[in-house]
Amino acid sequence: MSASETSKHYELFIGGKEVASSAGEKITLLNPATNEPLATATLGGREDARHAIEVAEQAFRSSGWADADGAHRARVLFKLGQLLTERAEEFSRLETLNQGKPLRESKADVLFAARTLEYMAGLADKVQGDAIPVPGERLDYTVREPIGVTLHIAPWNYPLQLSVRSLAPALAAGNTAVLKPATLTPLTALAFARLAKEAGLPDGVLNVVIAPGREVGESMVQDPRVASVSFTGSSEVGKRIMELASKNVVPVTLELGGKSPNVVFADADLDRAARGVLYGIFLNAGQMCWAGSRLIVQRSVQETFLAKLTELARKLKLGPGSEPGVEMGPLVSKDQMDRVLGYVEKGRSEGAKLVTGGSRATSARLDKGNFVEPTIFSETKPDMTIAREEIFGPVLTTFAFDSFEQAMELANDTTYGLFSGVWTKDLTTAHKAARNIQAGMVSVNEYPVTFPQTPFGGYKQSGIGLEQGVHALDFYTRTKNVNVFFGAPRKK
Repeated sequence: MSASETSKHYELFIGGKEVASSAGEKITLLNPATNEPLATATLGGREDARHAIEVAEQAFRSSGWADADGAHRARVLFKLGQLLTERAEEFSRLETLNQGKPLRESKADVLFAARTLEYMAGLADKVQGDAIPVPGERLDYTVREPIGVTLHIAPWNYPLQLSVRSLAPALAAGNTAVLKPATLTPLTALAFARLAKEAGLPDGVLNVVIAPGREVGESMVQDPRVASVSFTGSSEVGKRIMELASKNVVPVTLELGGKSPNVVFADADLDRAARGVLYGIFLNAGQMCWAGSRLIVQRSVQETFLAKLTELARKLKLGPGSEPGVEMGPLVSKDQMDRVLGYVEKGRSEGAKLVTGGSRATSARLDKGNFVEPTIFSETKPDMTIAREEIFGPVLTTFAFDSFEQAMELANDTTYGLFSGVWTKDLTTAHKAARNIQAGMVSVNEYPVTFPQTPFGGYKQSGIGLEQGVHALDFYTRTKNVNVFFGAPRKK
């Protein structure tokens, strides 16, 4: 994608076409590797949001998408997945320039989104009910129907992948959608909407509004025409969305924060585990809800394991995500960088030992960007701020354990419960840990990993509901029960 293509102006996408904001406001999007202007975009207001919801509601009623044979929806979504695969390089570059992550990560995200579309396309004609045995001369059955206008509020850390993750099942079930991408990273969402039109999605079925969350996003959640809300982001905002949606008794799926443990037992393949722990915290510069931000390692191998991990962390190549060979890019914004560095200072002041990193990367080629060194703390106490709060950056905290029971206590000592990792060669230990860890997902000898067909959801304050897998469709349908009496009329 050329510089001219990325430095242009982007409008809202409503009703199958680009639309200017009713308020005429614009925002400048920055390349986080340089903090130089990348593009400008229209910033929508409440009137634009209302218009998008109105268009989506009309499309639900009259476009035929909701009433169409599921096989038709399947063909459109599968074609969309194929088009996205064909243009993976283009979308990857746009994602990297807007969000900052290395190209190899962006490409993996784009291909995951394409595979999600293909997977959900395969389910589009399998939204079916049940026949229920009941007494007497009756036929009782259920049907599952699309719910209507669905609202999708996507985060800035995986702009395209996490937008598609909720859009794909919503569209497969026959709903229409309004997507509100993060104002920092809207470019691939807008490009995706145009691609969906090319694939044959009817006008108005997918609409994209760039808008501030507190003002416009909250008004969208409260709009009585919205039938469901899907949100990925912080626990604080998720609770607010849940509160607002409850006023209209609207269901929500919330994928919120995490403080995920990576538990390394002494019998694990330590070299493999070190690479997995490294990947689990420094992927996307740690800007992940499922980041393995707490290392819990058996004391007998702690020193050896930390030495291996520290050596790998110091060798990571930092730089603009668009450069070949870069392994960790910048944080998404200066504000996010300052927030992460604030947590580093808090860790130091509370007594944690800084093993490596801990500063802004300021070499000549990085000093203009939002780069933070891969950071590892040891001698962390469970009550420290860096051990309790989600940092959302390349910062790892470390704890030691002596027994299985102590490892499980440390793993569960958090208000979150999204993802977790276990490293061991012993199957009994692996299965016992999987049973005891309070998290929606447990991965053994690999971190992090998920697939479009596997459920993604958390325990405790990491959210409610499930994304991905066959269960994701349930959220976007209503079940209707039908009872048919075919016996003789009752005698008077």
